[in-house]
Amino acid sequence: QVQLVESGGGLVQPGGSLRLSCAASGSIFSIDAMGWFRQAPGSQREVVATITSGSNPAYADSVKGRFTISRDNAKKTVYLQMNSLKPEDTAVYYCNAALRPSGDRYFRTYWGQGTQVTVSS
Repeated sequence: QVQLVESGGGLVQPGGSLRLSCAASGSIFSIDAMGWFRQAPGSQREVVATITSGSNPAYADSVKGRFTISRDNAKKTVYLQMNSLKPEDTAVYYCNAALRPSGDRYFRTYWGQGTQVTVSS
């Protein structure tokens, strides 16, 4: 059973930092793009950052210069380093991966369960 498991959320003061991790587990043949999304109460889920299998990143304008996405292919893990956090970054953060399970012919999209990030003084 393929799963994405996130960790690293929590409560932080404005201007602070957090690092999110998301590890893929199970029988996996290959992982393509990975990414982070977030959803604030009453809002649509939005993309925060994505990273290709070759580690090329892309960011939402709202987080450019503050957040850094990275991945460790050997560990099947994607990270999101969040610096200079603002109250408007408060949301549930979800990781996402396009991966091909072992024995499957196709890539499929998987989601983590979400981790809460709260930025407040």
